[in-house]
Amino acid sequence: MSGTARSGARPGPLLELKDLRVHFPLGEGLLLRRTRGVLRAVDGISLRLERGETYGLVGESGCGKSTTALAILRLLEPTAGRIVFDGEEITGWSQRRLRPLRRRMQMIYQDPYGSLNPRMKARDLIGEPLVIHGLGGDRRRRRDRVDELMQRVGLLPEMADRYPHEFSGGQRQRIGIARALALEPDLLVCDEPVSALDVSIQAQVVNLLADLQRELGLTILFIAHDLSVVRHLCRRIGVMYLGRIVEEADRDTLFGDPRHPYTRALLDAVPVPDPVVEAARAPRTLRGEVPSPARPPAGCPFHPRCPIAEPRCSEVGPRLEAYPRRDAAPAERWVACHLADAEPAPSL
Repeated sequence: MSGTARSGARPGPLLELKDLRVHFPLGEGLLLRRTRGVLRAVDGISLRLERGETYGLVGESGCGKSTTALAILRLLEPTAGRIVFDGEEITGWSQRRLRPLRRRMQMIYQDPYGSLNPRMKARDLIGEPLVIHGLGGDRRRRRDRVDELMQRVGLLPEMADRYPHEFSGGQRQRIGIARALALEPDLLVCDEPVSALDVSIQAQVVNLLADLQRELGLTILFIAHDLSVVRHLCRRIGVMYLGRIVEEADRDTLFGDPRHPYTRALLDAVPVPDPVVEAARAPRTLRGEVPSPARPPAGCPFHPRCPIAEPRCSEVGPRLEAYPRRDAAPAERWVACHLADAEPAPSL
């Protein structure tokens, strides 16, 4: 669900990642001073977020989604690659230079309780960014701004003097959203913001984010492992596996005709609401476990679990390429698979 880009914005995408890598050295010995290897949490991903769109990044736990989010916000230092925000490369910027930019890039965390200081009232939690950045005017104006933000996310201003433990999980996440909106950011990074909530509350929070994106023209990177949530909210979707994007397409294309075997397996794992259909279908299941990013397999990282893998898949890693290949017109789908044209394998 794409909103309208903010007036006065520069042309071009708001955010671009170019061959981004985040590797962590693995130490050994008593003081871990000797390096015995590298954990490749993010291993060369490229993507772009157009202004005013919601982009979904999905994959199993441990595939590098959250690490990507933290690197975008420069809360983790990239090992290699480029991060371009609003036309400027920010990869090498110092923390001092990044400080004013952080007003334009905010994050909503997965745990709506752990991300809030339990000793602060909701009013102070939401208003803290205004104080830190010297915005919002005097105390009276900041108070009015907090009341406005609470109403925007569906909370009553009368709740402002409560502590986090006095709110439900969904209400705490709304506080986190209000806090992220306080500085009127351009980019909102949502790191599995509904995974810790009850299903009934998840829909409310997702609908709230969709409304805010449409009303405020926000650009949202929405990270999740639940494809049904991503389908409702996002216009374009990238599927991530073992630190890499293996397929990217618009929502209807990805759900209607997935080309990567991993994408097909993820879609098969989504339950169907109709019990008759659910009982009749035979979803494809994946064999084995996700390989360690410290010891990724040679060739295609997915080949040890792939139901249609061929010998070349264990020898040569596929590149993320346009599918189908075209000489003209921008590509609408990208796939990293030697066998993207192959028909789905039968259930295992």
